[in-house]
Amino acid sequence: MTIPDVDIRNLRVEPYQGQTDDAPGTVIQDRGIAASSHGPSGGVGPGGIGNYQVTAHRNSAGGPFFAIPDLANGARIEVVTDQRTFVYEVIETRETSFRSERSLAEQRAPVPGQPGRTPSEAMITLSTCATQEDHAAGNYWSDDLGNPEHRIDKIGVLVSSRPT
Repeated sequence: MTIPDVDIRNLRVEPYQGQTDDAPGTVIQDRGIAASSHGPSGGVGPGGIGNYQVTAHRNSAGGPFFAIPDLANGARIEVVTDQRTFVYEVIETRETSFRSERSLAEQRAPVPGQPGRTPSEAMITLSTCATQEDHAAGNYWSDDLGNPEHRIDKIGVLVSSRPT
């Protein structure tokens, strides 16, 4: 994964079966790479119709997603696979709360923010912690994996693809 606007270059994204920020995904993120959940509780793969979900640490394991909160609408995200290169454009920023089942359902929905809606396009959700923002607000809650209450999610839509 490459995101020029925040100086992310060739970040490895490891797919796994699960859901965002579960224990297996956290183990992957702890290695300093990004994790992409897929399957019945997760999202789709790169370029798939639905929500391609990618999470990475902001403050630990090298902080590969440190600058993700600074990503502006219109920024490009490039995902390279063995066969295709997919380019997404950021269109929205969302906040997810780990203490809200509804908020988590919105983050993980096939159409981000709209559980129950059938997807018609390929989308991406980049997600990282809002630790600094939570602590500045006096919120020091965390779950058993050390995740703070809130996540910052950048939502994008697929704008092009080409052979790799």
